[in-house]
Order: sequence, then C-alpha cells, then structure tokens
Amino acid sequence: MNKQDLVAVVAEAGDLPKAKAGDVLDALFEAIQTALKTQQEVRVVGFGTFSTSKRKAGKGRNPRTGEEITIPASTTVRFKAGKGLKDAVS
Repeated sequence: MNKQDLVAVVAEAGDLPKAKAGDVLDALFEAIQTALKTQQEVRVVGFGTFSTSKRKAGKGRNPRTGEEITIPASTTVRFKAGKGLKDAVS
C-alpha cells in the first residue's frame, strides 16, 4: 500500500474528498516528524510507538576494497508495534 492508496482509504472511511484526506495525512506525518526531531516519543495507543535512538560511531569495511572505514554516529527512528496492531496482524 502506498500513500495514494492510504489517502483513498482515509477519504472513503472519513467521507472526505481525497484532497482533504491527503492534507490530513500530511499533517499527521508532519506532526510525527516534528516530535521526533525534538527527541519526543509519539505514542498511539493500540497502534504503536515511534521513538528515536542514537547509534554510536563504529568501524566497518568497504565490501569492494576491504578498506576499513569509520561509520559516524547517527540518530535513527524506531517503531514498536502496540498490542492492538500485533493482535490485528496475527
């Protein structure tokens, strides 16, 4: 399912025009992104939790040359599925 499919489902479920449903989804994604940028956790009860996690710098190897490289520290996004989502998928 891609974003356009998701917009169509939200539009039908909410009895909204597709343009309005697209705006709603864009606002939702922007709100999640903004919260994660400020290191806040986003919890949607029954669905899951979005959070950030820091990765330490490390060493790696270039698979083509075998040369050792330094992998810089980074921040990554994590998602942990909630019970409702897990039960729905199982």
